[in-house]
This record gives sequence, C-alpha cells and structure tokens, in this order.
Amino acid sequence: MAEVPRTSRYFGIDAAVHVRADGVEIPYLRRRLLPPAGRLTVLSEHEVSEGDRPDLLAYRYFGDAEQWWRIADANPVLDPDELTATPGRRLRITLPDGVPGGTGG
Repeated sequence: MAEVPRTSRYFGIDAAVHVRADGVEIPYLRRRLLPPAGRLTVLSEHEVSEGDRPDLLAYRYFGDAEQWWRIADANPVLDPDELTATPGRRLRITLPDGVPGGTGG
C-alpha cells in the first residue's frame, strides 16, 4: 500500500488487510473518525458568500485547495457542498486535530 501524504486526511490512519475466502489479500485503510469539533483550535471564522466553494475556501485559508476536508471536519456535514450552500452561514476555520495552538472552541 502506498504511503499516505502528511497533508491527507488519512495520514496516521492504520492500514489493514482483508483476506478473501480465496486467499486474495486486499489492503485498506481503517475507518477515519472525525475529531470532536470542540477540540479543534479556531483560527478564523468565514461567513459564506454566494459562489463560495469548499476547495476555494481551503485555498484561501490554507493555500491548498485539497485541504477542504479540514473545513468539513470543523463544521460537520454529510455532504461537503452543504458547507457553502447557505450564504450567511458561519464556518469555523481551524487547525487540524492534534496540532497545538491555543484552546479549542
């Protein structure tokens, strides 16, 4: 299994192997549980405007559009598009879980 990049939401998740009845091994990553939102250190808040998208906000705040999952972790939704679907919604922009930098909430 390829190494997971440090910037991936799956970094640090343990790998496992499923063995089928016919003996074929299928590697996979174990389930990733979301961190409790209150444990994340808030850097900023963003008020959603028309045309905002999770990837564009990630680029704005983190310099990397692929970090949209950090915004999703801090503002739990089932579908990432829900993050920016309602203009006026306030989104928490946070440090990743486990990064020290103040108090959560």
